[in-house]
Amino acid sequence: MTASEGSRFWSLLGEQVGHELAAHHQYTAMAVWFDGHDLPQLAAHFYRQALEERNHGMMIVQYHLDRSLPVAIPGIPEVRNEFDRVIEPLQLALDQEEQVTRQIEAIFRAAREEGDALGEQFMLWFLEEQVEEVAAATTLLTVAKRAGDNLFDLENYVARETIGDSGDSADAPKAAGGSL
Repeated sequence: MTASEGSRFWSLLGEQVGHELAAHHQYTAMAVWFDGHDLPQLAAHFYRQALEERNHGMMIVQYHLDRSLPVAIPGIPEVRNEFDRVIEPLQLALDQEEQVTRQIEAIFRAAREEGDALGEQFMLWFLEEQVEEVAAATTLLTVAKRAGDNLFDLENYVARETIGDSGDSADAPKAAGGSL
């Protein structure tokens, strides 16, 4: 029996590859929407977010490879491409990050319950990353709500402030194929 057979940890971790790649596509769709609405700062932010999510998925792929376990790249669900107001994609981003946090917590708990110390250690970086992701999405949504219809203020905020860490972390796991 291999380490992955019957393991809830490995099952959830494999599923997370799909969740991260789905987030990559959703953030790309958001970036394109912002670009199409002449909001270049928000577009650039979400293009970066898309790459960050892709890299997260590929970190999990690399971890499977490093542990000599099979990994499958799943298909992804449809993404939302249309929004009526700027607040909608920002709320979707926050909702998505909160969901990913719940998923990462479940994977961590499964590693702990199964006594997989290496898996538990691997997931610690992702837990820390989710704190940053949710905080950044919350702040961006709050600022957008305060800006109201004044999208210039929102764009100026995004241009002026550093939102999140853009995936730059010296202790980040290695991504299969390299980080983009």
